[in-house]
Amino acid sequence: MAKIRHPKDFAAGLMFVAFGVAAIAIGSGYPLGVAARMGPGYFPRILGIMLIVLGAVLLLRALRLKGERITLESPRPLLIVIGSVVLFGLTAPTLGLVIASILLIVASSAASTEFRWKEALVSGVVLAALSVAGFIWGLGLQFSVWPTFLGRG
Repeated sequence: MAKIRHPKDFAAGLMFVAFGVAAIAIGSGYPLGVAARMGPGYFPRILGIMLIVLGAVLLLRALRLKGERITLESPRPLLIVIGSVVLFGLTAPTLGLVIASILLIVASSAASTEFRWKEALVSGVVLAALSVAGFIWGLGLQFSVWPTFLGRG
């Protein structure tokens, strides 16, 4: 049996394969369609296949290249990032996409030892604008952009 020489790539590869299999499983309940007329199951399946291929490349790489072991010196950054994603999920329905996105970026940026308020706020505003442009205008998704208590969508 081959020896895992690069544990970080191996773990990342397994994660990509798992997400790819999950995407295909979820998308399998929807009609596929064809490339010219894609059905709702087309994108999840194609994305799942791409994730599985990327994961396989990482898994093979992990068997060939030498790399560092996986270490967790402090759980603080991991907990901050996970907490910021949970914060986004809890605040997005009432505070809207813009404010929740800014909170997500600023809160998750605090996980870094090089955290700076000004840079985090600027990044949050830029990424919130890109989120609105991509998800609301580009894809036409029905998210609240602003807080619901302002009476705006």
